[in-house]
Amino acid sequence: MAKCDVCFRHCEIKEGAIGFCGARTCSSGRVIASNYGLITSAALDPIEKKPLRHFHPGSMILSVGSYGCNLRCPFCQNYGISWSEQAKHAADSAQHITPADLAYAAERYKDKGNIGVAFTYNEPLIGYEFVRDTAKLVHERGLYNVMVTNGTAELHVLDELLPYIDAMNIDLKGFTDSFYSGILKGCREQTMRFIERAAGNCHVEVTTLIIPGENDTENEMREISGWIAGLSGGKDIPLHISRFFPRFNMTDRAATDVGLIYRLADIARDRLNYVYTGNC
Repeated sequence: MAKCDVCFRHCEIKEGAIGFCGARTCSSGRVIASNYGLITSAALDPIEKKPLRHFHPGSMILSVGSYGCNLRCPFCQNYGISWSEQAKHAADSAQHITPADLAYAAERYKDKGNIGVAFTYNEPLIGYEFVRDTAKLVHERGLYNVMVTNGTAELHVLDELLPYIDAMNIDLKGFTDSFYSGILKGCREQTMRFIERAAGNCHVEVTTLIIPGENDTENEMREISGWIAGLSGGKDIPLHISRFFPRFNMTDRAATDVGLIYRLADIARDRLNYVYTGNC
């Protein structure tokens, strides 16, 4: 048995077993990423789709994902590779690729406007070793690295990645512990520490999905935007406020009212210089 040190859960994993995230295992008495180099999803996406609005706008980026996640968001749009029953079998159909081959593929797509690699779709931090190893080689080819993440990881994991990650979009899914721990099975404090450290070291944009009845009050948006504004360079950190649609295990409510999204965006603009609405 060995203890995983990636996120706040610190899973104690028996030999050959899998941790909570579904992608870390104990092998020969140490914890490793069982999804290392296993890719379930890949696409050449516009950078704005990450979403990143202030990082090389108009460019494309090779986006790749594996499987597994250390949260349990009931509204997950990528549940087939995150934490559903289907995700437990995602490894069976995943394609193996080495860091060197992925870096080479990114370079090959430069003539299509590609600027690098985005680690996205599932939670990249649970397989941070592959992200680190690949991102280093991507940098050596003169390309950029992007990470789309829930920010649920210890700072030592982030410190290993920061030399190679140029931009991140990080979810700040709400601003109450009851929502983070009760609905998402996460840790708000850890995510906030992660965002604070990342914002001081690379380009960061933040996304908040507005879910009716959960994190949709004007006061909570004031708290979110106020906290972001207090970070290093915080007033210039872009905030993406996105509309919820019922899906996966959260189909008991309607999509977020568009008018509410616009109203919350206006509230956030009192504190932040760049606020964008999504899915409206």
